[in-house]
Amino acid sequence: MADYKVVEVVSRRDLKKFIKFPDSLYKDCPQYVPALFADQKKSLTDVPSLEYCSHRMWMVTDGKKVVGRICGMINPRYNERYGKKRARFGWFDTIDDIEVAGLLLGTAEKWAKENGMDEIHGPLYYNTLGKQGMLVEGYDNLPPFNCLYNYPYYNDFVTSLGYVKECDWVQYKLKAYQPVPEKMVSIADRLMERYKLTEGDIDSLKHDKAMVKEFFRIYNDSFAESVYNFIPFTDKEIEEEARQTIGLLDKRLCCFLLDEHKEIAAFGISFPSISRALQKARGSMFPFGWIHFLRALKNVETIDLMINGAAPKWQNTGVSSVYHNIMARKFREAGVKWAITNPQIDTNSASFVWGKYEHELYMRRRCYVKRIG
Repeated sequence: MADYKVVEVVSRRDLKKFIKFPDSLYKDCPQYVPALFADQKKSLTDVPSLEYCSHRMWMVTDGKKVVGRICGMINPRYNERYGKKRARFGWFDTIDDIEVAGLLLGTAEKWAKENGMDEIHGPLYYNTLGKQGMLVEGYDNLPPFNCLYNYPYYNDFVTSLGYVKECDWVQYKLKAYQPVPEKMVSIADRLMERYKLTEGDIDSLKHDKAMVKEFFRIYNDSFAESVYNFIPFTDKEIEEEARQTIGLLDKRLCCFLLDEHKEIAAFGISFPSISRALQKARGSMFPFGWIHFLRALKNVETIDLMINGAAPKWQNTGVSSVYHNIMARKFREAGVKWAITNPQIDTNSASFVWGKYEHELYMRRRCYVKRIG
């Protein structure tokens, strides 16, 4: 007979149990990609987003055994931007028992109501950078390192507990070596000449703090209106993201375009897939996890298409055809075979570009929402 109890995560020991729980839950699942323990600890205790977000963490235990976990979050910048009173939930994992799921979500909902919220949605992160969306299709596929994986029963539980679909993100798998449509190549060549566009140097970008800051400013502006539920990043969030990612940019897989004034017009960022490396590392870079990680960074057979975008003044000019053309050339030269797109809202016109290439649906993710007030 199960003896379930809700336990709030307050100690370092509890936090370790909270972070490690999915490793035991998914120990026999070949698609599960464990996150690095150090990264998860930092995300839950010491990231710039927590300067303005509030959050609480809970586990459900059965005796001494952890059987579920959840994090409740409130992002006031999101609520102010969209005129909402919403909490969000994330880090949601549970054994195959709806009673556990009900205890977890019910606890997060109660906390949200006590803090004046009338809705809760998720699974989400504090902002747009983190893992989000519950997997609803593509369970047999290996997720990119920045995406969630979950068992199918998660969706059955949340819908049974009163949650409804808010939105879907889709991901596609493409043959990276396939040629860009001839019409797009022609358009790209003409636009390069007409607008005096040039390709920037990735290695120079890494050492140019002003250019990095400008890149993230454009990233903010580029997605502010086009990405659903987007929350512009603070200066500290930008600094944190820059420290973590800019040094890893690989000129074989990334590009950015400069206009005639040497300002960033558009960009395309991809990374080698590190999912297998994270599986081998088992949540830690030491003592040998870093070896798998370094090997993965050199292997570009499969890549993750992370972000593609254009500065606001360059949107709707056709400039996307330029960086698509450049990226395709780079992929062929590097020997890339497969590309997995980053999650995009299925109604976003930007995702329609993949229809011009041979592709297949790789994963579909869903954000759920529930009225609680």
